[in-house]
Amino acid sequence: MSTSRPVRINPLAKDLNSRLETAAPELLEMLSAYGRRLYFPKGILSQSAEAKEKAHRFNATIGIATEDGGPMYLSSIQEHLTGIDPKDAYPYAPAPGRPGLRKRWREKLLAENPGLADRQFGLPIVTSAITHGLGLVGELFVDEGDVLLLPDKLWGNYRLNFEVNMGAEVATFPFYAAGAFNCEGFASALASAAEGRKKVIVLLNFPNNPTGYMPSEEEGAAIVSALKRQAEAGTKLVVVTDDAYFGLFYHLGGRSMTQSLFASLVGLHPNLLAIKLDGATKELFVWGLRCGFLTFGPGRPETAEESCAILDAKVRGAIRGGISNVPQLSQTLVEKALASSTIEEERKQKCETLRARAQKVNEVASQPRFAESWEVYPFNSGYFMCVKVKGVDSEKLRVHLLEQHGVGLISTSPTDIRIAFSCLAVEDVEALFEALHRAIQELWNA
Repeated sequence: MSTSRPVRINPLAKDLNSRLETAAPELLEMLSAYGRRLYFPKGILSQSAEAKEKAHRFNATIGIATEDGGPMYLSSIQEHLTGIDPKDAYPYAPAPGRPGLRKRWREKLLAENPGLADRQFGLPIVTSAITHGLGLVGELFVDEGDVLLLPDKLWGNYRLNFEVNMGAEVATFPFYAAGAFNCEGFASALASAAEGRKKVIVLLNFPNNPTGYMPSEEEGAAIVSALKRQAEAGTKLVVVTDDAYFGLFYHLGGRSMTQSLFASLVGLHPNLLAIKLDGATKELFVWGLRCGFLTFGPGRPETAEESCAILDAKVRGAIRGGISNVPQLSQTLVEKALASSTIEEERKQKCETLRARAQKVNEVASQPRFAESWEVYPFNSGYFMCVKVKGVDSEKLRVHLLEQHGVGLISTSPTDIRIAFSCLAVEDVEALFEALHRAIQELWNA
C-alpha cells in the first residue's frame, strides 16, 4: 500500500505564511495549498538585483549578453524600435513588472476611481494580460473542489482557467432580472454557495463580456452589501473584479457606474480580499502587447501594507516559476503611453467612436420590426451586446449566417448570440441586423 509523503514547504514560504498569519490570518486561510507553498527565491534574480545596485566594477550575474555598456542587440530589430532605448527593450523585466509602470498604473487607478483615495491597496503587479492574471489568482487561491461563483453570462475562458485547469466547481446565477442586473439572485446564490464552505471565490466582470452591461450605482451598492453580509457571516471571500473593459461606459438607457467595484470592496471586511484585474489591453487598445495588472485590496486596512507585500512575494514566485516575466518592450510602450500628455484625449476620442457604434446598435436592434426574431439584452458599455434569438438554435444560426450570408457572430448559449459592435462601422450596423433577421426567418422556413 502506497502512502503519500507530506509536501515540503520551503523556509521562505514558511516565513511568508507566518507573517501573513500575524498580519491577516483570514488571508492565510484563503490561500490554496500551492499558494501556501509559494515564495520568491533568493536566487539569480535577487542576487542580480543587488549586483545592479552595488557592482560598480563588473556585473556578471544575469543571463543576457552585453556590449558597449548595454544589452547586445541586432540592428535588423532595433531599426524598427524608433525612440526606444535598447535597455528598455531587450533585458528581462523584473518579475512583478517595471517599477515605473507599476507606479503609473496605480496613479491611474486612483485618478479613475476616487473611492480608492482613502483605501489601502497594493502596487499593481504586471501580468501577461488578464488571462495570466486569472491563472495567478487560481494558483494562489483555488484548490480542487473550491466553488467559483459568477453570472451565467460569462466569458468561456473562465471555465478553462478555473474549472478545467484548477478543478474548481463553477456555480452560476441568472445575470438579468427585470431588465437589470440580478442583485437578489446574486445574493441568494452567494449564500447558497457558502453553505458548508469556509471559502468562496466570486468573479464579477463589468463591463461584462458577453453582454456589455455595467451595473448602476444602486446595483453596485447592492452587490457590495451582499458581499459584506456574507463576509460578516464568516465566509472567507476572494472577490475578483475583471475590469478588462473599464472606462468604456456609454450610459445607454440610464447612467451606469463609472468606478470599479474594487473601490468599494477594499478594506470592506477582514474576511474579504478584493483583487482587481485590468490592463492596457482594451483600455489603451493594445491587445497584442499582453500587458495587464493584478492589484490586491485586503480587508484589514491596518495591516494592508504588510499583507500586500507578502502576497506580492508569492505572486512574484508564481510568475517566476511560470513565465519568468512579462515582456520588457510591451511594458516600456505602455509606460511611455501613460506618461504622454495627450493620452487621455486620444482615449476619449476612441471611446466616443465606440459610443456612437453602441448607440446605433441599440437604436437598430431594438426596432419593433425585429421583435419577432430576438430580444435585446440590456447593454450600456464595453465591446459587446447580446440578443436572445427566438425559435432557432443559436449555433445553427451562427453557422447559417457564416455560410449563407458571410456574417460572423458568436453563439454563447443555445439561445444567445453575441455581437461585437466594437468592430462594426456605424454605417454597417443596420445591414448586419437585417442579415441576422433574414437568417432567422430562413431557418424558420427551412
